[in-house]
Amino acid sequence: MAMPAAENLRNTPSAIWSMAFRPFFLMAGVWSSAALAGWIVMLTMGIALPSRFDPLTWHIHEMLFGFVMAAIAGFLLTAIPNWTGRAPISGWPLASLAALWLAGRIACLVSASIPFGLAATIDLAFPFVLCAVCAREIAAGRNWRNMPMPLPIAVLGIADLLMYLELAGFAVPAGLGWRLGLAAIVVLISVVGGRIIPTFTRNWLTKRGTPVLPAGHGRVDVVALAALHAGMIGWAFFPKFSPVGGLLVVAAVLNLWRLARWRGIVTLSEPLLTVLHAGYLWVVIGAALLGASMMSSHVPEAAAIHALTAGAIGTMTLGVMTRVSLGHTGRALAADRITTLVYLLVILAAAARVMAAIGSLPALLEISALLWIGGFGLFALRYGPMLLAPRADAGRNGG
Repeated sequence: MAMPAAENLRNTPSAIWSMAFRPFFLMAGVWSSAALAGWIVMLTMGIALPSRFDPLTWHIHEMLFGFVMAAIAGFLLTAIPNWTGRAPISGWPLASLAALWLAGRIACLVSASIPFGLAATIDLAFPFVLCAVCAREIAAGRNWRNMPMPLPIAVLGIADLLMYLELAGFAVPAGLGWRLGLAAIVVLISVVGGRIIPTFTRNWLTKRGTPVLPAGHGRVDVVALAALHAGMIGWAFFPKFSPVGGLLVVAAVLNLWRLARWRGIVTLSEPLLTVLHAGYLWVVIGAALLGASMMSSHVPEAAAIHALTAGAIGTMTLGVMTRVSLGHTGRALAADRITTLVYLLVILAAAARVMAAIGSLPALLEISALLWIGGFGLFALRYGPMLLAPRADAGRNGG
């Protein structure tokens, strides 16, 4: 992403409220690590939180609707000014959005101690407000091409609502809320990934004079996305319907073909790019495992779920957050050793979690959790200072 000319640190109380990636990426990194640590403590010590959700459901909810929602907010509210040419959301409006997200985390955490309707309303407010803000900014900039981008946020809000309705005893199919939420996130990753991964790779290869560049968007992409989106949505509503499993296996093959056309194999010398290709590879692996689990009892669904969550979401989120943070704080787009270690920790965490599910190995579950906590914790420690401080080149460009 290019830096919008509209960002002006002097017009905001402090650097962290100048653009959305700053507070939301920091909160995403901290909460991802802290929430998983809390889940492990509950799992191993039998400690219950004052939440209406049981520990496992709370863990699922906070990963999807806490951590991931913060990362999505940071990305979209930073990308939209580049699409529209409008000034970014900053200052008190941005601080209010961040406070609304934080209020949702607190409300969910202590929901057993406050009225159910109040807890649900506070928690559900953020995704719908974020969707409205994104849609307003895109419409105001008359950027109709990107108007569908807020739709996955609305679906995430509906998915979150379904989790609360199920909790309240309404006739909601078991697990529909979190399955629909995961499907919406995978859809968003597949669309955004198809934009940024080949584009960033093409730019990097062009600078190095490489003649063979990533393929442009074409029929392969359209068919691959259609199969993946239909398969994920079908799974959300019909998780035991084996024909949907077959569609997901086909989608995995098509998306592997799509990924191969992006020339990821030549980016190994730049982890900042390689991690994005690795994140999309986890989408392929997750779709294949999910489809196989629907057709055979020998493939555990938990392995597929964690390939998509710990693998695709964890890796792709870190890849985007580090790249955007570096670029928008005036630093070189290159991964240092700490950043590379962050990537490795989370990729290994995902692999360990998938293997723990396949082999029923509790020790790998604990190792996976420690790797994940270490990866996102290290991200917060490494990138927190640059997210809190003005741009590194602020003195040179007058900002």
